[in-house]
This record gives sequence, C-alpha cells and structure tokens, in this order.
Amino acid sequence: MTQHSDEAQPQKNLLRRNLPLIVIAVVAAIGAFTLRDVLTFDTLRDNREALLAFRDANYLVTALGFMAVYILIVAFSLPGATLATLTGGFLFGTWVGSALNVTSATIGAIAIFLAAKMGLGARMEARMDTGTGTIRRIKDGIDENQWSMLFLIRLVPAVPFFVANILPALVGVTLFRFAVSTFFGIIPGGVVYTSVGAGLGDVFARGETPDLGIIFEPYILGPILGLCALALLPVVIKAIRGKKGI
Repeated sequence: MTQHSDEAQPQKNLLRRNLPLIVIAVVAAIGAFTLRDVLTFDTLRDNREALLAFRDANYLVTALGFMAVYILIVAFSLPGATLATLTGGFLFGTWVGSALNVTSATIGAIAIFLAAKMGLGARMEARMDTGTGTIRRIKDGIDENQWSMLFLIRLVPAVPFFVANILPALVGVTLFRFAVSTFFGIIPGGVVYTSVGAGLGDVFARGETPDLGIIFEPYILGPILGLCALALLPVVIKAIRGKKGI
C-alpha cells in the first residue's frame, strides 16, 4: 500500500502543477466555439451607443471592468483580443486606451506564463539545465540573449501572442524579464491598434470596418522592424566578438 502511494504521489504532483494550464486549455477550447460569434466587430458596432453612455456615467467602473475582461481574454486565450484592443481605443482614446490595453494584456500574459512555467516549464527547464551537448548549447544561447529574444518575439507582428506567452516559460525565463519585455515590447503594436479603435466613430459613421492590416503599412512596419533590428543588435555583436575571439 505504501509503495503504491509513493508511486501515485509524483503523478498527483504533476497533475497539480499542470492544472492551471489544463484549465486554461479547456476554457480556451470552450471559448473558441462559444464566443467567436459574440466577440465581433458587429457586436461592438451594434452596442456602441450603450457602451459610450455607460462610460460617460461610470468612467472608473467602465475602465476597471474593461481591464478585467481584457485580462480574462488574454489569460484564457479567448477570441476577441484584437477587438478588445480596438474597444479600448474607442472608449478611452489613444493614450488612455493604450495604457489600459498594454497593462491588461501584460497581466493576462503573466497569468498564462506562470501557468505554463508551473507545469511544462518546470520540467523543460530542469531537463535543459541538466542537459549536455546540443541541448546545453541551446540553453546557454538562450540565457545569453534572453532580453533580445524576448523583445524580438513581442515586436515581430507574425509571432502569435499566445506563443510569445508560452515559449519563454519553457526555456527558464524569469518572471521579471518576461513582464518587462512584454509590457514594453507590446507598446508599439498596442498603440497602433488602439489608435485604430479611437477612430472607430468615423468608421461606424461610414458603415465600414477598420483596417487591421494597417500595422503592415510601410510607415508603421518600418519603425517596428527598426526596433526588431535594435533588439537583435546585442546578439549580432556577441556573435561577431565570438568569431574574432574578443
């Protein structure tokens, strides 16, 4: 009986560590089917007057409620993150909206990061720490360039937000580095989409839909790619010094 209990204990501990990530995965799967037709641009358009009226009467409550919803959307990887960003701009303007959007997205990202780090991340990090050969070289390379890599995956528009939240947890990134790089790394894209949301009043009046591809316009993508190059600069310098034996 004792032996059976000893064997079952590690399995229970493993399940307990992975429980938050399992809950997130289940809620995300349910949300993908139940909310995809609810959290839409049409829903925002049809309820815009009621939302603006409630905001005018209850500004602080609206801001806190908006943040809570945004955090839940990101933490559980629910559909509607882009719509939430647009809504932040629509309700609060570019600058206040950007502050609320970036803060909420960062908090939600931290939640899913911690869930992944507690479960899969802990096992992966342990294996990489005790690994040798190629695994050890990969681990050392990640450790040497963490800041650059973290900012890069946030700045590149092609990297899904969910991936950028999970991947750092699997390679031993600390919470501090993850939080800082997430907050500052999502500011450029966050401001762009929030500004689009701030102009939704005119879009609604014309009966159009917002242009979410604006982030790929040269005048916006150019500066973002410049920030990507800046994030990669320390990596390039280390590589050059390594080749020259400096």
